[in-house]
Amino acid sequence: MSARALDEKMTLKEVIADLRVPQSTFYRWRQIGKAPRSIKLPNGDVRIRRSEYERWLAEREDAA
Repeated sequence: MSARALDEKMTLKEVIADLRVPQSTFYRWRQIGKAPRSIKLPNGDVRIRRSEYERWLAEREDAA
């Protein structure tokens, strides 16, 4: 994967679809600090760096 692709910003919809979890579950994870780090834009939208998402997934894999 290229450096540019790793720095791509994903929407919450994309992350939730990839994880195949309900939106409410992901929002609960965010509330309790269990979701990947995110960026809140001035308009209220949230983005997650693909590199952060991949790091977060790898952490979950090690914990399994």
